[in-house]
Amino acid sequence: MPRDTSASPRRRSRAREDDRSGRRGKKDYPRTDRTHDNYERDLDRRRDKDDDDRRARHDDYRRREDHRDRDRHSRRPNRERDREGQDNHDRPSRSNRERDREGPDDHDRSSRRRSRELVVSSRRSASPKRPSSIQPSARPRSSSRSKSPSSKDKAKPNFANSGLLAAETNAVKLTDGTSTILKYNEPPEARKPTLGWRLYVFKGSEQVELLHIHRQSAYLIGRDRAVTDILIEHPSCSKQHAVIQHRQVTEKDEFGASKPKNKPFIIDLESTNSTHVNDEAIPTSRFYELKAGDVIKFGLSNREYVLLHDDAT
Repeated sequence: MPRDTSASPRRRSRAREDDRSGRRGKKDYPRTDRTHDNYERDLDRRRDKDDDDRRARHDDYRRREDHRDRDRHSRRPNRERDREGQDNHDRPSRSNRERDREGPDDHDRSSRRRSRELVVSSRRSASPKRPSSIQPSARPRSSSRSKSPSSKDKAKPNFANSGLLAAETNAVKLTDGTSTILKYNEPPEARKPTLGWRLYVFKGSEQVELLHIHRQSAYLIGRDRAVTDILIEHPSCSKQHAVIQHRQVTEKDEFGASKPKNKPFIIDLESTNSTHVNDEAIPTSRFYELKAGDVIKFGLSNREYVLLHDDAT
C-alpha cells in the first residue's frame, strides 16, 4: 500500500509556508499563454524593426539613385535630355501614398525595374558611329542663328533721297568762295501776286520803312545779308528766319464754283525765337495764311510789320 505523503507534518508545514509567502507548487500553478504572448510580441516588434530598416535602406538607395540619375541627366546632350523628359512626362507617375502602401518587397522590385529601364535607355541612346565608308556626304550646314532684320536692311541698296543733290541745288556761292545752303524751296503753286502788297514797318509809333512785297513770289527774311530779301538785324532773329510766300489756291464762290486765287502766306523756318502774327506764335514749317491788317513780329524784335495792299481801306 502506497504511503500518503500529503498527510505528513513536513509536507503540511511546507504547504502552510507556501500559502503565507504567496508561492504555489508546480502542481497548483495555473496554465497560461503569457510566455507565448511575450514571444509573439517580441517577434512582431523585431519584424517591424526589420521592415523599418529595410524601408530606410530602400529610401537611401533610391535617393542615391536619383542623385546619380540627375548627374547623368545633366551630362547628356540637350536633344536626348528633351526626349527623355518628354517620355517621363508622358509616363504616369505614382504618388507617394501608393508607394507607402506597397511592401518592402514591392519597393525592391520597383527599384530594380527602374534601374533596368535606365540602363536600357542609356544603351539605346548611345548609338554606334557609322563607318567612314557609309557616312553620308558632308553637307554645308546652315547657320542656326537667323540674320537680324537690321543686317538685311543694311545689305539692301538704299535709293532714298540723301539730300546731297538738294543741298547742291540750294547752295548759293558767295564772292569770297564760300557757299550758303538755303533752307527753303518754293512750292509748285507759287505765283506772283496780282495785288500790290506792302509791309509798313513801325518802331514804336513811328514808321521807319515801307517794303513792297508784290514784285516776286517769295521773300526770305533773316539776318544773313547774302541770301535774305528782307534784312533783320536784331540778334534774336535767325539767319534764315521766315518766308513770305504768295500761293495760288482754289476757293469756292457764293455760287459753289471753284476758282483760283492768289494769297499771301508766311512760314517759319524753325527759328530760335519763333514768328508771331497778331501777338501769337505760329507753328514752324507750316504755311500760315496772312490777311490785310495783320501785324507780324520776328523773334524778340520790337519792330512791327503791318501787311496791307492797294485795295485795303
